[in-house]
Amino acid sequence: MILTRGWSLFLVVVGVFNWVIWPRFSVAVWQDRRAWSGAVGHSSPTSFLLVHAVLVITAVILGTIVGVLGIRGYLASRRRVAAPRNVAEPV
Repeated sequence: MILTRGWSLFLVVVGVFNWVIWPRFSVAVWQDRRAWSGAVGHSSPTSFLLVHAVLVITAVILGTIVGVLGIRGYLASRRRVAAPRNVAEPV
């Protein structure tokens, strides 16, 4: 499959978006009183924290995969543009 530069850059942006948004979201969930059975950070976690931790980890992993695919697609598109085209041989 060949990715165009536009789609490759889109995938990179999606990967960066996941790395920017989800870690900040995880901090907000960590500080939420619903995430802990008692004092924030000093008691046992609730299912609220565990479910959101799984969501954040999954989103960051998928964001990494999508971002890497975007980078690889972009680099491949640069190589295709830089490579000279084969001239058709006479028949």
